[in-house]
Amino acid sequence: MSETSATRTAWLVLGMHRSGTSAVTQLLALAGCDLPTNVMPGDEHNAKGYFEPWKIAILNDERLRAAGSAWDDPFAYPFRPLPPPEERAWVKRAAALFDEDFGPAANPLMKDPRATVLLPFWRAILGQKRCAARCVIPVRHPLAVAGSLKRRDGFTDEKSVLVWSAYMLAAEAYTRDLPRAFVGYDALLADWRAEVARIEAALGGPLPNLTAAAAREIDGFLTQDLRHNAGDAGLETLGWAGAIAADVHRWFAETAAGGKPDRKLLDRAAARLEKRAEDIGALVSPQARDLATARAELKDARDRLIGAKAFQAELRAEMKKERKALEAGWRADLRRLEAAQGALERINAELDAALED
Repeated sequence: MSETSATRTAWLVLGMHRSGTSAVTQLLALAGCDLPTNVMPGDEHNAKGYFEPWKIAILNDERLRAAGSAWDDPFAYPFRPLPPPEERAWVKRAAALFDEDFGPAANPLMKDPRATVLLPFWRAILGQKRCAARCVIPVRHPLAVAGSLKRRDGFTDEKSVLVWSAYMLAAEAYTRDLPRAFVGYDALLADWRAEVARIEAALGGPLPNLTAAAAREIDGFLTQDLRHNAGDAGLETLGWAGAIAADVHRWFAETAAGGKPDRKLLDRAAARLEKRAEDIGALVSPQARDLATARAELKDARDRLIGAKAFQAELRAEMKKERKALEAGWRADLRRLEAAQGALERINAELDAALED
């Protein structure tokens, strides 16, 4: 679909989990882009919020598993299409969720890292919705991402930097024909106004509504405490996984800084990743898929248990309330019965007295 035929602009925040996508998304939301209706709340790993459309995130997880992959599959790139009838069914489901989350919003803002490796799928949906795409890709050192994933998920550094590489290769490859901006995460925290100027220049226009009030809010949340894990130059200690990540990081870091590195760095990294996928992908990807399925089932069981406990608590509260009502009722009945008995005794006494007279 051509840009001129589009009636809306979808703002896509692409990249790996834990790489600054949440910070960029909140900035864009404050600058006038439209967040989804069903937003994933924050937790102990990201207190300021994820800003992800949680229903779409669940669907993306399911779509990855349907193709034998998962969000943490080091070989999730390149994209794995399904047979056309199956793909059409998935597109229909995703399009319905997009409508549910964004309605007629002029600037829908979608951030779900999984959409990065599923971008060919989501571009088909945006085409249906007559949405032109604008892409913002945060760049963070892969070892900083690895530190965060180690704390949250227990991943090894080797796995984390490989998954990061797959996501970043996908983000670059699938957006070459789209307006896109690369944003250094550390640079964003240091001087977000300069990074916004670079975003606007790269995308060819201003953000939808970056007001002075919004700027003050951005000042309040883009603070150095968001920089939980510092990266370093230790990728060379991670063997072939580190070598792949080093090429990818070099290209993205130089691009985010305004340079024009040779794309051969990415081509070399993609070729190495493809070769490793040929060697061990048949073992790794199904394991990632099965683990993701187990996680989803565990979460579903946990949610059902929480729901059951909540229902039990509600039922106990309702039974307690009903017991109190019944107890109050029978106590009232007892008082009425005692009053009636007293009245009967008085009548009987009066009757006895009358009979004696």
